Amino acid sequence: MKLQVAMDVATLDEALTLSRQVADYVDIIELGTPLIKHEGIAAVSAIKAAHPEKEVFADMKTADAGELEAGIAFAAGADYVTVMGAADDDTIRGAVKSAQEYGRQIVADMITVKDRAGRARAVTELGVAFCEIHAGLDEQAQEGYSIQTVIDDGKASGVPFSIAGGVNIDSIRDVQAAGATVAVAGGAIRNADDPAAAAKELRGAITS
Repeated sequence: MKLQVAMDVATLDEALTLSRQVADYVDIIELGTPLIKHEGIAAVSAIKAAHPEKEVFADMKTADAGELEAGIAFAAGADYVTVMGAADDDTIRGAVKSAQEYGRQIVADMITVKDRAGRARAVTELGVAFCEIHAGLDEQAQEGYSIQTVIDDGKASGVPFSIAGGVNIDSIRDVQAAGATVAVAGGAIRNADDPAAAAKELRGAITS
């Protein structure tokens, strides 16, 4: 299972600082949607230039014009680009077409999708590399939220998936046990007093 850091920060300076702190312990560096919106697609190129040995994940959350938007991110250096799982099938097909042209990968983000497992199976047939079973920050803030919900949905989908939505040292082993391809950690790393130590601890919790 790969470890992905979600850099949900607003500026490139913050992103470069965080990525340099944790790069030794993660496989995938994700530029969060707020960062891309604030800094533009050039942020993807900057992170790839700083960490050419790492996979770079552009969380575009594309909902339309899939081929065009994915192509913009791939041309900037992204290895993965997200398209919304709730998007039209043709949008997803367009994004997948772009990924095939660049030799990269599309990830379908299941945020806001009610039947995450069912939709994950459907979009996998359209050619996405894997599905991010994702509870967003607003969903996580709801009373009674448990990451077990997305873990269960990922396991039930029967297709390659990642988990995002509260991955931390207490849950990462359950994420791996469910069969996730990638564990996405955001706040558990970003908000730690020592992000490098937090990333190292998460890495150490993943069994080979």
